[in-house]
Amino acid sequence: MSDTGVREKIRQLLAGGLKTEVFPRADTHEQVQALTTRLRTAGEDLTKKLAIVGFTLAPIEHEGIEQACETCMYYKVHQRHCELPELDVPVEPEWSCSLWRI
Repeated sequence: MSDTGVREKIRQLLAGGLKTEVFPRADTHEQVQALTTRLRTAGEDLTKKLAIVGFTLAPIEHEGIEQACETCMYYKVHQRHCELPELDVPVEPEWSCSLWRI
């Protein structure tokens, strides 16, 4: 499936009511490790991955910081892609997940 197709599938899943674990955010090293371990166990199941990392179609404000993919260290601007190895999905700049990092 093309990146555009994957983005559309993500959009449809989230707009269709997929429940994701938006909170708590992964603020500590231990929380990040726990989420990435869970992501690895999800394998290639996109729906499970989105749920585990709390994907949203809009930025989340957490502790006074707006967390959007476009401001995350894992975001590849020109490809509109999350390069976190355990996630590795095409994304939109305004989307967000709990593994957001500066």
